[in-house]
Amino acid sequence: VDVRVARIFNTFGPRMHPNDGRVVSNFIIQSLQDKPLTIYGEGQQTRSFQYVSDLVNGLAALMNGNYDLPVNLGNPDEYTVKNFAEHIKEMTGSKSEITFLKATKDDPTQRKPDISTAKRELDWEPVVQVKEGLQKTIAYFSRVLEESGEIIPTGQDASKPKPKVEDEA
Repeated sequence: VDVRVARIFNTFGPRMHPNDGRVVSNFIIQSLQDKPLTIYGEGQQTRSFQYVSDLVNGLAALMNGNYDLPVNLGNPDEYTVKNFAEHIKEMTGSKSEITFLKATKDDPTQRKPDISTAKRELDWEPVVQVKEGLQKTIAYFSRVLEESGEIIPTGQDASKPKPKVEDEA
């Protein structure tokens, strides 16, 4: 059996589910609705984000290549969660406040992929800049909100998008 193993790091892009609980969709949905951006802990933990087309290209390179050991697919550009929230807030023109909640127990302090094997063995690295990917993802979620109205992305009262009902009056 021919097997390939990819270790996939945070990936984002249009068509993400608004209630998936991921930092990118949460921050964008909250920002577009001028709701508080929620950060667990002090926001100094780091994350790296790759655009979905980069992941697809990396998976294709892995599947079509001869390398059969595990390989990291991700973008090594690193952001603190707090800086990332501020970046999304600025990109959306949001009036949202940033709120800090109790840190989750098992939240890693750093997530940054070492993609040296992917570069060497697959001739792959991400090409889409995070800002460019965020612009496309923000536009997507803006359309979702226009079509469905309010979305509560996480927590006890999380709500899935529903089509707006036009007044019959």
